[in-house]
Amino acid sequence: VVYTQSEILQREVYLFERLDSPNREPMKHLKAICFLRPTKENVDLLVQELRRPKYSVYFICEYEEPWRGGGGSLVRDTELSCSPLQEFYGDYIAVNPHVFSLNLLGCCRGRSWDPAQLTRTTQGLTALLLSLKKCPMIRYQLSSEPAKRLAECVKVRATHSSSSGWLQLNPIDFPVLCLTKVIPLPPSVPWQWTYQAMVHELLGINNNRIDLSRVPGISKDLREVVLSAENDEFYANNMYLNFAEIGTNIKNLMEDFQRRKPKEQQKLESIADMKAFVENYPQFKKMSGTVSKHVTVVGELSRLVAERNLLEVSEVEQELACQNDHSSALQSVRRLLQSPRLSELDAARLVMLYALRYERHASSGLPALLEELRGRGGSDRYRKLVSAVVEYGGKRARGSDLFSPKDAVAITKQFLKGLKGIENVYTQHQPLLQETLDQLIKGKLKDSQYPYLGPNTLRDRPQDIIVFLIGGATYEEALAVFNLNRSNPGVRIVLGGTTIHNTRR
Repeated sequence: VVYTQSEILQREVYLFERLDSPNREPMKHLKAICFLRPTKENVDLLVQELRRPKYSVYFICEYEEPWRGGGGSLVRDTELSCSPLQEFYGDYIAVNPHVFSLNLLGCCRGRSWDPAQLTRTTQGLTALLLSLKKCPMIRYQLSSEPAKRLAECVKVRATHSSSSGWLQLNPIDFPVLCLTKVIPLPPSVPWQWTYQAMVHELLGINNNRIDLSRVPGISKDLREVVLSAENDEFYANNMYLNFAEIGTNIKNLMEDFQRRKPKEQQKLESIADMKAFVENYPQFKKMSGTVSKHVTVVGELSRLVAERNLLEVSEVEQELACQNDHSSALQSVRRLLQSPRLSELDAARLVMLYALRYERHASSGLPALLEELRGRGGSDRYRKLVSAVVEYGGKRARGSDLFSPKDAVAITKQFLKGLKGIENVYTQHQPLLQETLDQLIKGKLKDSQYPYLGPNTLRDRPQDIIVFLIGGATYEEALAVFNLNRSNPGVRIVLGGTTIHNTRR
C-alpha cells in the first residue's frame, strides 16, 4: 500500500517473509527488520524467532508504547543482541493522500462497540495523530454513543501515553478531530459513478489490488492488478472523474499508445537506434502495462453496468434520494423489480433506500415491495436486511434527516437547483458528510450536535480537520473531501473510517 516491492528493493531489502511462515531457512549473512503490531500472537511469534534466530541481527520496529515492559524481558530471554526498539506509527492504511482506513469490519455490536475493535480503532487513530504530529481538539456526534466512547479513549490515550511522540507536539498546533457515527444508508447507495468508487463497488479494492480472475477470457498476467495513484499516472488523473469521462480518456490513452508503438518497433539499423530503443523501452513497457490494465478494468466495468442495468437503477436511486415525489418513486421501484435483469442485490438496495426515504409516509408501499422481493424467489437474508436497516438507521435512530433540508437556506438552494435543472441525473446526491464539514469549516457546526470533549473550544475557523467515520467511509465521501480541500485553500481535511465500504462489505 505504501511502497511497491520494486521501491523496497531499491533500499537494499531483498527478502520479505512472515514470522509465521513455515520452513524458513537460516540466513546468517542477512539482517532482519521486524515490523509488527503489538498483539500477543505477534509477541509469541517473535519470542520463538529470537530463541532460534535465522538472521544475524534483528531490528524490532514497534507501534507506540504497548511493547514497553515486555520488550526488555523478550530480549533478555534470548542470547541474541537486538537493536533498541523503535517506534513507527503505521497502524493504519493510507488509501489516498487524504483518506485512511483501519481495514476493520463489524466494529460494533448493535449500537455498542466490540471491546477488541474499540481498542484497535483507538490504536489506529493514535498512530495517525502521532504520524501527522497533531494533538487534537476533539468534537464528537452527541447522538452517537460509540462516537463519544471513542473520543474519550483517544483523549485518555493521548493524555496518559508514555510515547515520546506526544511530547514533541506543538501545543498550539490543534486540528479538529470530528468523530461521527456513520449515517447508515446502505453502503454505496445511491450509486457512485467515479472511477475509483465503481472499481471498488463492482470489483473490490483490497490494499490497492483488484481481483480480475472472474473476468471472462482474462489473461494470466491480468488476473490481479494494482491500482495506485502513487505509481499510476492515468489512475491518479482519473480516479475522481465520472465513468463517461473515463471512457473518453481511455480512448485517448490507447490512441497515444498506438502513436508511440510503431516508433518503438522500427528496425534497429544503427547503434543510435539501439541506444534509443534501450532508453525508451522501459517507458514503453510501462505504458503498455498501463493501457492493458485500464482497458481491461474499464471493459469489465462496462460489461457489468450493461448486464445489471445499472444506469436505470442509478437513476431511480437518485430519484429516491434527491426528489420528493413518492408516487413516482414507488412506481419506478416497482417497475425495476419486475425486470429480469435486476440482480437480487440491486433489488434489495432499491427497497432499502425506499424504506429509509419513505418509512413514515402515509401511503408507504414497503409491505408490497417486500412481497415483490419474495416473489422474485431471492434469499430471505435480503428481506431481513431491509427491516434491519430501518431499525438501525431509520429516522428515530439516526437523529438527523438524510434527505430533506432542515433550514431555509438549504431549502432555497434545493429549490433553485430544481429550477435550473440537473446537469447529470446520475450524480445529484451529495453525502451528508459534505454539509457537516462545510458547516465546520465556516464555524457554524452547532455545539449542541457536535460538542467538544473537555473545556477547550476552538475560537478561530479550523485549518486542519481529521474526520473519522465509525462503521466505515465510502469513496463518495472521499470525493466530497477531495473537492472541499480544493475549494477551501488553507484548509486541510483528512477522512478516515474503520473500513472503506462497498455493498458487499
